[in-house]
Amino acid sequence: MQSDNNDSGTLLKKGKKGLHHIIFSRTAVIILLLLIQVLILFGVFRFLGQYMVYYFSGGIILSLVMVFYIMNSRADPTVKLSWLLLVLAAPIAGSLLYIYIKTNLGYRALQLRIQKIQQDMAQNQDDCVKLPENLRDTDPVLYRMADYMEKVGGFSAYSNTDVTYFPFGEAKFEEMLRQLSKAESFIFMEYFIVEEGHMWNSILEILKEKAAQGVEVRVMYDGTCAFSTLPYSYPEQLKKMGIQCKMFAPIRPVLSTHYNNRDHRKILVIDGHTAFTGGVNLADEYINRIERFGRWKDTAVMVRGQAARGFTSMFLQMWNLTEKAIDNKKYLDAPCNSFDTDGYVIPYGDNPMDDELFGEMVYLDIINQAQKYVHIMTPYLILDQQMITALTFAAKRGVDVKLILPHIPDKVYAFSLAKSHYKELLDAGVSVYEYTPGFVHAKVFVCDDYRAVVGTINLDYRSLYHHFECAAYLHKVSAISDIEADIQRTLEECKKVDHDDVKNEKIKMKLMGHILKLVAPLM
Repeated sequence: MQSDNNDSGTLLKKGKKGLHHIIFSRTAVIILLLLIQVLILFGVFRFLGQYMVYYFSGGIILSLVMVFYIMNSRADPTVKLSWLLLVLAAPIAGSLLYIYIKTNLGYRALQLRIQKIQQDMAQNQDDCVKLPENLRDTDPVLYRMADYMEKVGGFSAYSNTDVTYFPFGEAKFEEMLRQLSKAESFIFMEYFIVEEGHMWNSILEILKEKAAQGVEVRVMYDGTCAFSTLPYSYPEQLKKMGIQCKMFAPIRPVLSTHYNNRDHRKILVIDGHTAFTGGVNLADEYINRIERFGRWKDTAVMVRGQAARGFTSMFLQMWNLTEKAIDNKKYLDAPCNSFDTDGYVIPYGDNPMDDELFGEMVYLDIINQAQKYVHIMTPYLILDQQMITALTFAAKRGVDVKLILPHIPDKVYAFSLAKSHYKELLDAGVSVYEYTPGFVHAKVFVCDDYRAVVGTINLDYRSLYHHFECAAYLHKVSAISDIEADIQRTLEECKKVDHDDVKNEKIKMKLMGHILKLVAPLM
């Protein structure tokens, strides 16, 4: 529901084609077939209506069994509560939905495929990036985090890497064009949203030129783009230009819960030595070429050197999900320059097919380890109990906790959910700011002048629980001062939220937030 997840809002715009084009489109056929399946299920339930006595008796027994099972599951308490409400309100339908989601074959097949790919990729783990043992004593915060990331996620910590921070999408776009024009061996691109316009068309011209020169170009984007931003046949159009292209999880006329797990990553890798990530998708609003929700505030980082290999690995894992695996080693062994820089960079990802909330764990560690401050930019604020506890406890123990959110939202319901947390946060001493020029789409954490994260991971259930995500964890690199400086500049354009603002909020907005909070983990 709420992830940039809610980038998803970008995908629901500009329906400029006539109705006669839509009726016979592949998208319309898919929607029609899905509706037919839903109607069949509805018919089955209607048929069972004649057995209402048995239905209610069985429903009571089933709901008690499901309550027992859900309460003893390993899910987050807020997720459990939402499921319990659904099961108690509609015992049969709620229980069947829960069982279907937990046993869905499409989801399980994808889960097994990911596990196999991760095992294969682990064999290419670069031993030269192991952390020096003396860091266990000299920098225990880094050592423990790097050890967790490597053991649990298979993500390595890299030194000798140059990091450049971009405070707006326009700056990232300009540097992307410069770096793409230098490509000699391969270009990998993985984005949640690709939309035709000035930004993408400018990039595409370079990609076509490079493909004609013999550079290997691979482009992957999320399948939801086929609903509005790109035609379903777009991968075939790019292949005619010499560009290998695919959609991740294209929507097909088969009911499956794995469609809920979107590829929300933003990765560009050039020749294995330069990589980009951050919140910026490939559409014109991200560079303020067009205006949507006021001025669009987004951020990104470029890493040059060994850490680019981490993003190469993540791209290859996603690419190999849907076809026979390509030769990973030749890309991972691409030569990298070594930069004389301080600090470490850990490129990492999160996937919804395991039991580890990797993105959330990194955020929680930053908040819990903070001594002086934690400053955060996020477009969405839909929090589970762990995150609420971490933020409020940090503020109560004297840490300066600041949150920067949009003042002009892209989704009213997501905004109402964010506002439903304001009072609890303010009561604990957390400072909340809204970016008055428009919409904040950045996903940035910075802490105590020496730790930061820039990536794709929002503070909401969709990012933390349901989507494929990525980010760069930065430790004592010089770019961290640029990130904090950008936070301070952004605060100058923000309105600080106080208790009077919460008290005077419109009743409609308050009511919407409190109602949606009951089912937010399931949306």
